[in-house]
Amino acid sequence: MQRSLKVADRAKVPAFEVMNILDRVAQLRAEDRDVISLCAGEPGDGAPSAVSQRAAQIHTAGTPMTYTPTLGIRDLREAIAKHYKRWYDIEVSADNVAVTTGSSGAFLLMFLSAFNAGDRVALARPGYPAYANILRTLGIDVIELDAGQDSRYQPTVELLEAAWQQHGQLDGLMLASPANPTGTMVSGDELSALTDWCKDRGVRLISDEIYHGIDYPEPGSEARRSVSAWEMDTDTVVISSFSKYWGMTGWRLGWALVPDDMLATVDALAGNVALCPPAPAQYAALEAFTEASYAEAEARVAEFARTRAAVLDSIERLGWGECAPADGAFYLYADLGEKLGSHANAAAYCAALLEVEGVAIVPGNDFDRVNGHSHVRLSFAAGYDAVTAAIERIVRFQANA
Repeated sequence: MQRSLKVADRAKVPAFEVMNILDRVAQLRAEDRDVISLCAGEPGDGAPSAVSQRAAQIHTAGTPMTYTPTLGIRDLREAIAKHYKRWYDIEVSADNVAVTTGSSGAFLLMFLSAFNAGDRVALARPGYPAYANILRTLGIDVIELDAGQDSRYQPTVELLEAAWQQHGQLDGLMLASPANPTGTMVSGDELSALTDWCKDRGVRLISDEIYHGIDYPEPGSEARRSVSAWEMDTDTVVISSFSKYWGMTGWRLGWALVPDDMLATVDALAGNVALCPPAPAQYAALEAFTEASYAEAEARVAEFARTRAAVLDSIERLGWGECAPADGAFYLYADLGEKLGSHANAAAYCAALLEVEGVAIVPGNDFDRVNGHSHVRLSFAAGYDAVTAAIERIVRFQANA
């Protein structure tokens, strides 16, 4: 009798609801429906002009795109190190910079390098689902911290202490600031407290900083709100990307700041997992660090800020319940409250909104499978005109529900 084939249980992670919604958006647009998609977490303008122009030059010149060094070309690693001096006034050695295939590639490499199967890693819920899904596929126990409005949806020392008491020793903490889906951030003092707690207890902190640069100063302040974990402790792992601030999502290029004790392991793993990051993207990305590219990115952030203000000004009209403050990134995460109406849950609400009014937003169950059934995430990366038009449609949809 033929033995049945199997699919690994560890591979059976939940699919992203957002991808199903985007498929439906494509179908509706193919039917000539006017659809405004506020689903994806990506800027719509693409890479800075200088990056795109350099990419065109590389390809038209017929330059052979052979393998690069495993952790990226030296020029790019040095440019990233200089970026940390520019933004955070800290010295970073290019030797500690690992260029990766998107930040997603960095997550896999860092998790593999930092944790063993059976280790416990804490993270905030709600949060980006790929963290937990990747960790679980590696046999790592995910300890979810119920981080609600009281903690501004971020981990705190108190939540970590409670998790330690309940579950036993923790081996890692996954932090995101600004966070997806909430856009909330930790302050310098809060980050310092978290890094001190982790260092005292031998917990590896991994800091997702891919939305850095997209933050909104406090009223009356000109200072950025983004603080890097490497300002506090170089035993932490920092993960970042060209995807958000520079708008280069499809280029699949990210990086990590790797502590000295993990460098050899990360180098060896990277060679086995991916050989090297995409060569054309690496050479073109050098242009991301020119003054012109920074200026383009800053203009985009200013547009995000304008759109964010319009969204926050519309919350009363939307009539939704508790909302995250959106300190950074380009998301509004909110409880629908009474506006859930007769819909069974946020997924049903979002499906109906898409079919009736042609507006696509994401239900919260992607980010929180305990409490997300009544929440939605609205991305305002699509721009001011699209977002303000979508809000009018949402208000109309709710009035007619």
